[in-house]
Amino acid sequence: MEKWFNVGKIVNTHGIKGEVRVISRTDFPDERYKRGNILFLFMKGLKEPQELVVNSHRRHKNFDLLTFEGYDNVNQVEHMRDGILKVPESQRGTLKEGEYYFQDIIGCQVSTIDGGEIGKVSEILTPGANDVWVIKNPKGKEILIPYIEDVVKKVDVKEKVIIIEPMEGLLS
Repeated sequence: MEKWFNVGKIVNTHGIKGEVRVISRTDFPDERYKRGNILFLFMKGLKEPQELVVNSHRRHKNFDLLTFEGYDNVNQVEHMRDGILKVPESQRGTLKEGEYYFQDIIGCQVSTIDGGEIGKVSEILTPGANDVWVIKNPKGKEILIPYIEDVVKKVDVKEKVIIIEPMEGLLS
């Protein structure tokens, strides 16, 4: 059975020329939404995903705007609202050392180098120069960990374990 990865959600249409507004969930939007790439649209009530070929991509405010081949007006894409765009595992590219897919990091157990358990990664923020991993501790408190070499010492996505050396004040 094919494993699927969420790359975005269509939240609305944009204009009258068949553009859709997407809240992106992909680590590499410029690569994923490149012209000619194939995405699969999953809609409630449909048993099979709909194959879509990306025609254009641009950023607008906090959204990715996409058009698909064969869809050139708003009436043709209106039904796509609330659909989830996914790709099969076979389309996942190979990453360089030290790079990880968000879905591989989310859910990992985070501990300090001396064995103190902190919690699990619940979310990844991308505010600027480096990613920030949101860790939820057992009491539900969120702790923000910058993904930088000085802090993150080991990542094992197969074992779902991350070891960090917290800077002073990071955990307080």
